[in-house]
Amino acid sequence: MNSRFPLVFILLSFFFSFSTLASVDTVATYSSAMQKEIKAVVITPQNYSQSKKYPVVYLLHGYSGNYADWITKVPQLSFYADLYDMIIVNPDGNYGSWYWDSPEVSESRYETYVSKELVDFIDKEYSTLQTREGRAITGLSMGGHGALYLAFRHQETFGAAGSLSGGVDIGPFPENWEMKKYLGTKAEHPDRWEEYSVLYQSNQLIPNRLKLIISCGTSDFFYQVNLNLHEQLAYNNIPHTFITGPGGHTWDYWADAVKYQLLFFHDFFPKNQSSPNEGH
Repeated sequence: MNSRFPLVFILLSFFFSFSTLASVDTVATYSSAMQKEIKAVVITPQNYSQSKKYPVVYLLHGYSGNYADWITKVPQLSFYADLYDMIIVNPDGNYGSWYWDSPEVSESRYETYVSKELVDFIDKEYSTLQTREGRAITGLSMGGHGALYLAFRHQETFGAAGSLSGGVDIGPFPENWEMKKYLGTKAEHPDRWEEYSVLYQSNQLIPNRLKLIISCGTSDFFYQVNLNLHEQLAYNNIPHTFITGPGGHTWDYWADAVKYQLLFFHDFFPKNQSSPNEGH
């Protein structure tokens, strides 16, 4: 872990005592792929202005969650949006879509929605950096899998990605979390269960193409699959940051870990973002 992190977050404890003026809005988006309206939370920094362009972090919820989970459980996100001068977007991934375009449930196309339709909506409605260098994606549990899965498959869209306690290898869990509803059973479709798993999608990566950060607590039931992913990335010479320590599959762990990931993305994003009219 970077040595400057502790000092930064000592300062955070002081600054967080002041109220934030960040704007937290729930917006209605529309998915043409699924023919339905989908809500998302959008957090913009207090000094948000059309005179500059902002980087965006897409922050995904876990299984059984929804678009409001993150801001409800971790209201400090508003403060981080201010501190890092970024937009944070919390999409809705349905109860258990795993952010796949499901080969079994034709109306579940959350890969298309998050990686294309939602990104297009945010870029149209907000003053954003509309390049891969201005976008990052991360999430918890199912959303940690989803963030890496989408980033690995859409490297033209996202320049950085992370995972918090992500289910990054679905293979060991064939009966859990409705996955067989969206993929079919593992027994019937073993190749599909590899194709739709982050661990095997990681073979698409080339060194330094994506900036990666992976966090998981040592008491988490997903710890071993995260360790396996870390070791495979290292074996394939894919640079990444792997953070682990005490913690389970809990909001206490995610609320703590997300602040390090947002700082990581802040350091990745371009600085001194130009205004939309600069150079025109």
